[in-house]
Amino acid sequence: MHPVTEKWFADRTFQEPAWTPSCLIAAKAGRRVSVVLPALDEEETVGAIVRAIVPLTRGDAPLVDELVVVDSGSTDRTIEVATAAGARVVQRTDVVPHLEPLPGKGEVLWRSLAATTGDVIVFIDSDLVDFDPAFVPSLLGPILTRPGVGLVKGFYRRPLRLETTEEESLEHGGGRVTELLARPLLAALRPELAGVVQPLGGEYAATRELLESVPFACGYGVEIGLLLDTHARLGLDGLAQVNLGVRKHRNRNLLQLGVMSRQILAAALHRCGAIDSAAPLTQFLQIGGEWLPTSTDVDATERPPMRELLGDPLH
Repeated sequence: MHPVTEKWFADRTFQEPAWTPSCLIAAKAGRRVSVVLPALDEEETVGAIVRAIVPLTRGDAPLVDELVVVDSGSTDRTIEVATAAGARVVQRTDVVPHLEPLPGKGEVLWRSLAATTGDVIVFIDSDLVDFDPAFVPSLLGPILTRPGVGLVKGFYRRPLRLETTEEESLEHGGGRVTELLARPLLAALRPELAGVVQPLGGEYAATRELLESVPFACGYGVEIGLLLDTHARLGLDGLAQVNLGVRKHRNRNLLQLGVMSRQILAAALHRCGAIDSAAPLTQFLQIGGEWLPTSTDVDATERPPMRELLGDPLH
């Protein structure tokens, strides 16, 4: 790594985060904390995650001031399960209602800014298995205790869990898009970010001031977009990362990862001033011994900074 990156890695990487809820409550210094779970058909996992976080919302001076599940149009029992577990559930059509919702994770995260009040927001994916509530104080630690930090990324070991089985087939097999696309992409376009362990991870915390000042890619490009925009605005010292141990979720197949990669590439190219053809992604399936093409339109739409819609982020 470049010496600048090595120094950042030493200063802003927390391999054994030891922040506890009690020690961080005082460090909040009047700031409010929101935890947001984006969800789409996650009835099997969202309830356990919400129940694990709910204790952090209790007491006269809680660490978490609001726990919100933002639903992206679920057709299963996600809304009922999350509500019963103790979250406030907001449907994507409930916020910024004058704009027709677009598909994608980034769209839901963007709308969550209008559905929450926290000065600091923690995003947690809702498909995690065996969720550890210590994720929340670990992600909050650098923002609440290190001046100047605007975005904290979680990193973790990611066992590969195939869609067809509950067994973990590879101890370190997850994160394929990170290793095959995101890391080489950052090395080529933004080498100072070579020290970020999980550039695409879905568990991170950020200040509202930062989140409302940057655009959001509507699809899976949201994480790489936020990382690149934070670096451009705040520099390396505006970033930190914490070791969250193990993250388990069900992994997607290679065709699905291809579509995800295409969205990530579009978001990265946009931020580097490159021209994207906007062409569909063509993949191939073997059917009856023949290889046949299938094309997927990749929507690289981005939402503008929420500040432009809501006004001053310190409202």
